[in-house]
Amino acid sequence: MQVIIGAMGLLTLVRHGQASFGADDYDRLSELGERQCRLLGQYWRERGKRFSAVLVGTLKRHQQSLEAIRMGLIAMPEALAWPGLNEFDSEALIRAYLATQGQPGELKRPASVEEVRQYFRLLREGLRAWMAGQIEPVGMPSHAEFAAGVAGALAHVRERCEGEVLIVSSGGPISTAVAQVLGAPYEAAVEMNLQLRNSALTEFVFNARKHTLQSFNHLPHLDAAGLREMVSYT
Repeated sequence: MQVIIGAMGLLTLVRHGQASFGADDYDRLSELGERQCRLLGQYWRERGKRFSAVLVGTLKRHQQSLEAIRMGLIAMPEALAWPGLNEFDSEALIRAYLATQGQPGELKRPASVEEVRQYFRLLREGLRAWMAGQIEPVGMPSHAEFAAGVAGALAHVRERCEGEVLIVSSGGPISTAVAQVLGAPYEAAVEMNLQLRNSALTEFVFNARKHTLQSFNHLPHLDAAGLREMVSYT
């Protein structure tokens, strides 16, 4: 598909619905997560939203989120699976960071509010160390490779897509994409990532040359009375 320079499109990036934090298999939507994404699809259907192209990560929670959106929206083109939109492994990051602190071993699953806070404090430090090339988490790419996968998805949208485009991914790739578009240091993506809410929308206006940030981390489909308690971060 040839894109005419100057023609503007809209790329909407959606973070997956709530996953199963603390469970043996985090990589699946909770009941709340499925409902969040279905409500998003219904919100778009009521407003006549139509996507010309869809990209999605290959993780289970990405695929399940897209399917729930599709159930609400109904009409949607076939999605292009894009492994470069997959999330980092948070547990591998934390283990690698703890090893540098002389604390190797199994990572305890958080079972209390304080343990959850400690988990995310360690994740923040692990992300910073990974970005700085100070740790090499087992089974993970380097941060440069991770960022290149995100950049490749954005380039595909600029070069091959037009109109309204949807990406369904995770907080890490979405915050990395925002940092790339803004020209911000990747350390800024750490804080953006930890603030991203489940099923939240981030929007870029794009043409064949560049993306421009239009909105970040908003939840119009959960803004009605009785739905705000559905907001979650995991």
